[in-house]
Amino acid sequence: MLDIGAIDNEWTIFLDRDGVINHESPSYIFTPDEFIFYDGAQEAIKIFNAVFKYIIVTTNQRSIGRGLMTEIDLSAIHKKMLDAIDASGGRIDHIYYCTSKENSHPSRKPNPGMALEAIKDYPLIKKEKALIVGNNFSDMEFGRNAGIFTVLVNTTGTKVQLPHPLVDLQFDSLIKFAKMLS
Repeated sequence: MLDIGAIDNEWTIFLDRDGVINHESPSYIFTPDEFIFYDGAQEAIKIFNAVFKYIIVTTNQRSIGRGLMTEIDLSAIHKKMLDAIDASGGRIDHIYYCTSKENSHPSRKPNPGMALEAIKDYPLIKKEKALIVGNNFSDMEFGRNAGIFTVLVNTTGTKVQLPHPLVDLQFDSLIKFAKMLS
């Protein structure tokens, strides 16, 4: 079980993108104009900057694997996101994404590949001091598979009764979680 009081600047936060930072689309987010932040998401990330050592986004982007958009399109979306976060005084240290359409791909959540890649790239990340914030059970499974803590946000209707084997903490939104840390 995650003790929220134990979180300090040695911790890493992994954030899912769609449904956590921004509103999900019924299909995919294809353009920067379709990327719409949740209220308070930028403020939450700014709070995280004061608490966590690293802030890392991990996102499945199957639409690229399906040929519905390109990595250039994705880069434009991420540029909009990063520019807005930077302008609000926040930062994201890295964005990892998986374009595979195959559920068995080691980097496609719930598989832990993106977390393992981050741990390789950032050797100061400690699994016992890391957590994922997501809005789906695949994010929670990703956390368990990577050996890190899990925080479920109920932005898209996924709500569980705690205690739950996949979920350590649960909040209505990213900003509500962030405010518990500040």
